[in-house]
Amino acid sequence: MSAATDADTMETGWSGTITDEQQPKPPYKVGVALALVTFLWIGPYLGVQAVLLPAKVAVIAPESKTAVVALLSTSAMIVATIANIIFGALSDLTRTRWGRRTPWIVLGSIACCIMLFVVNATTTVTALVVAWCVYQLFLNAIVAPSIAILSDRTAPKNRGVITSIYALGYSIGLYGGQTIGAQFLDKVSTGIAAMAILTLIAGPLGAVMMREQSSLGMPKKAFTVSMFMEHFSFPMHHARDYYLALCGKFLIVSANFAISGYQLYILTDYMKQDSSQTAKFVSIISLSLMVTAIVMSACAGPISDRIGRRKLPVIIASMCIAIGAIIPFFSAQPWTMIAYGVIAGIGMGAYNAVDQALNIEVLPDPNTAAKDLGILNLANTGGQVLGPVLAATLISAVGYHAIFPMAAACALIGAVLVSLIRSVK
Repeated sequence: MSAATDADTMETGWSGTITDEQQPKPPYKVGVALALVTFLWIGPYLGVQAVLLPAKVAVIAPESKTAVVALLSTSAMIVATIANIIFGALSDLTRTRWGRRTPWIVLGSIACCIMLFVVNATTTVTALVVAWCVYQLFLNAIVAPSIAILSDRTAPKNRGVITSIYALGYSIGLYGGQTIGAQFLDKVSTGIAAMAILTLIAGPLGAVMMREQSSLGMPKKAFTVSMFMEHFSFPMHHARDYYLALCGKFLIVSANFAISGYQLYILTDYMKQDSSQTAKFVSIISLSLMVTAIVMSACAGPISDRIGRRKLPVIIASMCIAIGAIIPFFSAQPWTMIAYGVIAGIGMGAYNAVDQALNIEVLPDPNTAAKDLGILNLANTGGQVLGPVLAATLISAVGYHAIFPMAAACALIGAVLVSLIRSVK
């Protein structure tokens, strides 16, 4: 590769194989932009999904609320599975003056805002399920392209630092969204509207801050069977570690969301708290998760870069999630959920900071980074969906106490799968 080509690669950020020599310093501005975009999609999403949506369901269908939440989760998982692959592949193939990723992020933020207002207006279970699925469709137009920017524009030696910055936004949104949502438990419609406006900001803000270069000069591919298989299918070659990372992530995220997705009902139905106490404890738990996750997000990535290891931090983080998850099994008291928040927050913060760096390093082909990272992100989306579905099944069959050992087991099995990865230390 010529020096001119190297410089162009650094400038445009379009190479999935940018080297340490090409990028001597971490691209902090890209990291901050990704953190803000991530906060502005995941915060509203989880503020609605974990707090405001269950509250709305409790009004629309009070006698079957857990089943309806499970239906919403299952439907969303199916839509997200398809949307992640499609929007990731379309992003890889997009050629515009605004780049490959930015147009989809902007489109997704506008469409998600509109659909949250539609969710707000629904009064039946059927309408709510349809609106929520369409929202999930466009949410993945933000998620798949934005995650690919980590691969496009960060060199291997800088990935831990940049994924830590990304994880800060992820962690603040992950738990801060639920904290904000809890403030609107007595004004659910107002809360959903506020989340819609926050989502709308994500696309334009990301476009301005990341200033993606034009992709018009990139090679264009004719639509053939081989091109379709390359860009719209699951990777088939040199993908053992890729699928271990995917399955491990799926189980670890499922463990976390099996509990957080039902924390409202855990507090009201399992721990017998009234509405005022529930709102207070949801805020405390979310704040505990957020603070510990933020601290660990800031620390874990740079430590991972320094020691040159990705798997070990992820395994330790998974064990923390398992320990936090099992605590409420032993006592139906709110303090156990706060303890879960602190310990699981430590685990999730470290996990989010290092896991994306691990994901990039197990990609089979950097030329299909958005599609392949989009598939990997199915583990995130799918875990956020499967966790509550498993929880609902256990709640119906056994009771609330059964979800805690299930969540702990998922986290531990996920850690074992990550430990089997060979190509990354």
